[in-house]
Amino acid sequence: MRRMLEAAAPMLDVQFGQASDFGKVRTNNEDAMGSFIPASRHQARSLGYLFAVADGVGGYDLGEVASATAISVITEEFAKAQAGTMLMGLLPRLIQFANAAVHDCTLAQQYRGKKMATTLVACALRYDQAIVSHVGDSRCYLVRNGQAKQITQDHTWVNEQRKMGLISASEMAESASRHVLIRSLGPEMFVSPDTTALTLQAGDVLVLCTDGLHDEMGNETIAEIVSQNKNIDEVARELVARAVEIDGGDNTTAQVIRVRSVEQVGMYRGRPYRMPA
Repeated sequence: MRRMLEAAAPMLDVQFGQASDFGKVRTNNEDAMGSFIPASRHQARSLGYLFAVADGVGGYDLGEVASATAISVITEEFAKAQAGTMLMGLLPRLIQFANAAVHDCTLAQQYRGKKMATTLVACALRYDQAIVSHVGDSRCYLVRNGQAKQITQDHTWVNEQRKMGLISASEMAESASRHVLIRSLGPEMFVSPDTTALTLQAGDVLVLCTDGLHDEMGNETIAEIVSQNKNIDEVARELVARAVEIDGGDNTTAQVIRVRSVEQVGMYRGRPYRMPA
């Protein structure tokens, strides 16, 4: 009977789509995206899913190298993580690895004398949990019941001013300095990501995106597009296309993760255990 109950227990089941566009002005794409999809039910429970988006920082050299390096490192290292590793500790550690790799690129012979930096937002999912860790102004949104909530807080100079009450949200949105970052991967040997844990529900949608998207549309528009009952790849393409249509002055990238079912767990001494069926 126990085996039958285990077999019938719901699993974490997600669909994901992604899209990226150069925009109307840029001739190259400095955004990058990547993912790790478990190959089996066992791997889904022992390791989970990973999604990540990065945006090479303008004003530096070789933004496309920085973003691609960060995505490559975080996805490859996630795949090699020990089974059962706590995602809350794993994701910030992998972002440190990605930061070191981008920083080391500037020391390589072919890039000597170049400066490079990138943002990075990553989301790992297992059981009914999502762990979001980020550096910079690439964002994660949670869309639930048709409402979008911004999970990450931009590491920008104007956002720090807003949090201190020096400027309003509307002034921040219009500021010419709104893209000046106070944290990014690459310039320093160490970086401090912000990490958040979410409890997921069936029907939730997570959106990871670069500023080329979130600069052009508010929460309501994001929620409206991703809540459509359409193929998930089509939803991702529509999200990016809408942002490019509005402006298109920047590279635009989005990953859309639709949660179809979750596996509820409890926690005991920091370790997850499956709830009885």
